[in-house]
Amino acid sequence: MPDIETHDFDILIIGAGGAGLRAAIEAQAKGMRTALVCKSLLGKAHTVMAEGGVAAAMGNVYSEDNWKVHFRDTMRGGKMLNNWRMAQLHAQESPERVLELEQWGALFDRTPDGLILQRDFGGHRYARLAHVGDRTGLELLRTVQHRAVAVGIQVFMECKIIRLLHDEAGRVNGAVGLWRETGKFVVFGAKSVILATGGVGKMYKFTSNSWEGTGDGHALALWAGADLIDMECIQFHPTGMIWPPSARGLLVTEGVRGDGGILKNRDNERFMFNYISDYFKAETSDTIEEADQWYDNKRDFRRPPELLPRDEVARAINSEVKAGRGSPHGGVFLDIASRRSAEDIRRRLPSMYHQFKELADVDITKDAMEIGPTCHYIMGGIRVDADSAAATVPGLFAAGEVAGGMHGANRLGGNSLSDLLVFGRRAGIGAAEYALGTSGKVNIDETQVEKITQHALSFFDHEGHENAYSAHQALQNTMQELVGIIRTESELLEAKDQLRGLEERAQAVSVEGHRQFNPGWHLALDLEAMVAVAQCTTLGAIDRRESRGGHTREDFPLPDNETLGKINMVTSIANGEVSVRSEALPEMPPELKELFEEAH
Repeated sequence: MPDIETHDFDILIIGAGGAGLRAAIEAQAKGMRTALVCKSLLGKAHTVMAEGGVAAAMGNVYSEDNWKVHFRDTMRGGKMLNNWRMAQLHAQESPERVLELEQWGALFDRTPDGLILQRDFGGHRYARLAHVGDRTGLELLRTVQHRAVAVGIQVFMECKIIRLLHDEAGRVNGAVGLWRETGKFVVFGAKSVILATGGVGKMYKFTSNSWEGTGDGHALALWAGADLIDMECIQFHPTGMIWPPSARGLLVTEGVRGDGGILKNRDNERFMFNYISDYFKAETSDTIEEADQWYDNKRDFRRPPELLPRDEVARAINSEVKAGRGSPHGGVFLDIASRRSAEDIRRRLPSMYHQFKELADVDITKDAMEIGPTCHYIMGGIRVDADSAAATVPGLFAAGEVAGGMHGANRLGGNSLSDLLVFGRRAGIGAAEYALGTSGKVNIDETQVEKITQHALSFFDHEGHENAYSAHQALQNTMQELVGIIRTESELLEAKDQLRGLEERAQAVSVEGHRQFNPGWHLALDLEAMVAVAQCTTLGAIDRRESRGGHTREDFPLPDNETLGKINMVTSIANGEVSVRSEALPEMPPELKELFEEAH
């Protein structure tokens, strides 16, 4: 391949957020020649949007907290659809990963006696989130980024990976990408590849995700023959900005509710007391007086309903709006001004204060915020082995949001940052061990490379006027309206039909201009991934005929714990067709089952 830039490494990591950086640090520590590829600039990953904290049972605020309680909270929050082994490892190893960050220079907020301070978040029994105001993701990313640069990891920025490569035995052994600035192709050979590409939010109209969240890693794995699981489980964060339109979807951290914020409808009613499910009734306060006692630290651990798991709160807000009790712009109100002093708000929630002041001309120390659900996170993703983070295709590993299993049907706030630390590290170890067991030089199949690059360039040759932006807008409308927070079979089947048409439109997109930093071309390539992921989500949602966590069926409003509650929806591709099958969840060992009996 004399005309294409090529690089050879032991390990290639695609994605430079927290998971990718943590994996790179570990792989480098194992002596691997490690490369990190990111779609934008280093330091601009979506990890910065995880603002509230890192969930870890350190016991700094409540000594009763431990990994067993954290494990139980995670499983219950995920409606028991989680991979129990992943949830166990996550709960056990999170405290060590947080202390490691501190050793690398992270500056956490402190208790009066100097320990790392931990705040309350929805679904967590105890105050468990180590935080830096409401900028925790930024601090985490800054810390691991500095560490990665210090240990000499090679970084390739503004490089879009188009497809993974494989050898004659079907093992993943590299990737083909393009430089966004020049449009020239680049080939990376590697003994193992780690996907850490984040989420899929840009397939929805209203999302907290950045422009990078186009499902690249999910699609790359699918196209390479790996299994995806539970792609129907999409988390709509209950609190995103809804006004002005230019800021719609922008995240409002759960830290606002963790620090005392309450939800009200247009009638000034604190409505969450009307939506406490039987699943959480025993530990949720059912009167305002009891909830206020909790906030005043006279706690008996019956938490306020505003701190129910995110899926429960998002559905409650959706119901209020549908019932005509929403705010003027179609959401509800989040009030922290009446609960905390202006000084406290500016100190504990500085980003939120500036966000609303600058973007909406709202002073949150005086007025309530107008908020509503926004597509935030996908719990489904690449099926991985819990201990090694290995995907179902040899040579491929995954960590962070792109990997499925850890969070089940719904993710608890704060678990994302500890997830990417725990499994980023494990992916680095797993990929390094695999690479060490792979002898010889990586041989790149030039035929594969030529096929991939020709396909990427074919968009310049298409006749007609199909536009990537209009096709993307149509995809977002389909997903927002038909595969959104509340789903029905008729709408899902309609979405399935529309996605077939959108797949054809995506392949027919015509790109004008040259290859140098051509955003229309980049979107055309992103669109392929988004349509593939949308199909996976829609097919999984059709087959899961129950309501569970981030997947709500209006025509099947209750969970089916006897059958569907005990299976994964596994998505795979064959002959270009995406299909879904169901498989039983792995059996939880007796000593972990006992934890739920004790809680009951």
